[in-house]
Amino acid sequence: MQKSQNQSQAKTMNQDEMIQFRKKHFLPTAALYHKKPMHLVKAQGEYVWDAEGKKYLDAIGGIVCISAGHNHPKIKRALMTMLEEDTPQHTSTLYINQASVELAERLLEESPEGLDRVAFTNSGSEANDLAFLAARQATGETMIMNLRHGYHGGTAGTLAQCGHGTWRFRAQPVAQSTSALEPNCYRCPFGKKLGSCSFECAKNIETTIQTTTHGKIAALIVEPVMGVGGFITPPAEYFKMAADIVHNYGGKYISDEVQTGAGRCGGDFLLSRELGIQADMVTMAKGFGNGAAIGAVLMTSEVAQSMAGKAYFNTFAGDPYPAMQAKLTMDVIREEGMIENAKVMGQVLKDGLEQLMKTHSLIGDVRGRGLMLGVELVKDRTTQAYATEECIRFMDECQERGLLLGKGGLMGNVIRIAPPLSIKRDQVDFMLRVMDESFHALKKAFL
Repeated sequence: MQKSQNQSQAKTMNQDEMIQFRKKHFLPTAALYHKKPMHLVKAQGEYVWDAEGKKYLDAIGGIVCISAGHNHPKIKRALMTMLEEDTPQHTSTLYINQASVELAERLLEESPEGLDRVAFTNSGSEANDLAFLAARQATGETMIMNLRHGYHGGTAGTLAQCGHGTWRFRAQPVAQSTSALEPNCYRCPFGKKLGSCSFECAKNIETTIQTTTHGKIAALIVEPVMGVGGFITPPAEYFKMAADIVHNYGGKYISDEVQTGAGRCGGDFLLSRELGIQADMVTMAKGFGNGAAIGAVLMTSEVAQSMAGKAYFNTFAGDPYPAMQAKLTMDVIREEGMIENAKVMGQVLKDGLEQLMKTHSLIGDVRGRGLMLGVELVKDRTTQAYATEECIRFMDECQERGLLLGKGGLMGNVIRIAPPLSIKRDQVDFMLRVMDESFHALKKAFL
């Protein structure tokens, strides 16, 4: 009893105390952005506030998770109603709940042709793990092929398909994975230029199958824009070639839309559909739930049917609250024209970044689709030397001026920009102005 009273009377930790607690009790992998760590206490629309009351334009959405904006009023009201009506927070798939059925129905309306089965998970990692399981069951093969610089989640199964040494662990199982070369037009592994190449990157998928497998694979998994890799953006032609090769060798094509989905790229709700990717499965999470812990896998009936006769279960998959949030997120994105806005504002932002490139030599490349844009920083445009330290410093300069950005890339030298799809023109102008000022400050700091 005494312990309980002491716990209830415990004082709230200040920021420094929380940082020290994290260092002592969290995993040592739990990193913090920025030289001055931030304690976020409020969020609304496109903005977040720290514990000191400072307001920031959130241009990364946690990790590419906020699509419809923080705490959208329609979603807030629905959550409050569910609580007031004592809606079950958990049902599992062993019972019927309306929210999961309505979400599946809505998702199938946005599905690429041929994908007519839906499974829900708690995250993108779980969605990709399920896709691997289904591909292996459907094909009778075990080998999963990935791309160098790709990233597909934090579970043991997905990290086995990770193209970044910083994310792998010594015990990571890799016997059933193989990697093809990345389709990175800025740093082409074949030394080619788009427009004068023969898509050696796509052809390398076939070479990799021929030389590192017994001639058959279970699946190839590809992000239409490679997120952790630094928003690497393959040309549209790459995907048909890749899918054709995979299918010729008996494999299934998995399109990982954990980051590109939810209309972020400014075309269809799913980029796979916009690009006409012949995928057997599409996975999603992050912006799909606008921050709620929910993921999903779309698959063909052929793949799904291969799992018949086996037991597969996910305790929290499709529970009422996250399913409702995902369904309303999809509705809000459509009703408020956010996909078209992502296309228009993304182009304005990309044009502005290309203008900044004329002034700031630190910018080596600007790429991406819609509101998923990457800015690769280099010390020298000729050598393309990675500007890793400068990237970290640039993020801090932007933070001081009220703008939050992300970073990625194997060497941590790519600024990742992924604001809510509701972002407005004056906010885009603010972003460009802050980045311009921050690049100028960076230039002085590194003279």
